[in-house]
Amino acid sequence: MPRRKPAAVAQAQIISFAEVRLARRLGTYREKLDRVLRTNKRAVGRLYSSGTLFTKVGTRAGRDLLLAHEHLLRVVGLVERLSDTGDVPAPRKSTEVDSIFDELDTLLERTTALTEHTAAMIDELKRE
Repeated sequence: MPRRKPAAVAQAQIISFAEVRLARRLGTYREKLDRVLRTNKRAVGRLYSSGTLFTKVGTRAGRDLLLAHEHLLRVVGLVERLSDTGDVPAPRKSTEVDSIFDELDTLLERTTALTEHTAAMIDELKRE
């Protein structure tokens, strides 16, 4: 009786749903971050190009936008940390990950509020 070769055993790929959810969540935050960065950059450009940056109110708006930009830099650092591309290893405990996402939400809300406030100041300056 001829000997049969053993059938090749297919390797099963193991998928971690937690990692998939984290990757999807990070993608969403990266999209939000891109939108807020574009809005902030546009607001700074409007301040500068209109010349209002050099007024008292425009200077205050510029400082607010600078603070918003600092928040955004912190957000970038947190996203890098979560995606394991930063210098510090990504946290693995769900409580640590959730606390970082809470901080991301807070920073993005503050940045959005600062940018909206600045946009209102710019519109007010244009009316004058």
